[in-house]
Amino acid sequence: MEEMRLNKNQIEHMAYIVIRKLLKEKKVIVENKSSLLEDLINLITEEFQREDKLDQEVRDILSQHMEKIRNENIEYQTMFRMIKTKLAKERNIVL
Repeated sequence: MEEMRLNKNQIEHMAYIVIRKLLKEKKVIVENKSSLLEDLINLITEEFQREDKLDQEVRDILSQHMEKIRNENIEYQTMFRMIKTKLAKERNIVL
């Protein structure tokens, strides 16, 4: 299963839509909409970067155990998801 990542424009658009909806529904009151938009874009981008780092760490862990994975006929993607979920939970990363 290949993951679909959002590019910079998609992240900006998503953040804009979220803020517009929150303002329209009067869920938030802001003095500086553009500052809030920038903060949300940065937050979303940082979360994607945290997940990318986590993915790389899981790949590193699995690469250290490739022989065992092959010998025991363990499906790589299943093991990847299990390890990623466990590490994310331990580190309070929302997937």
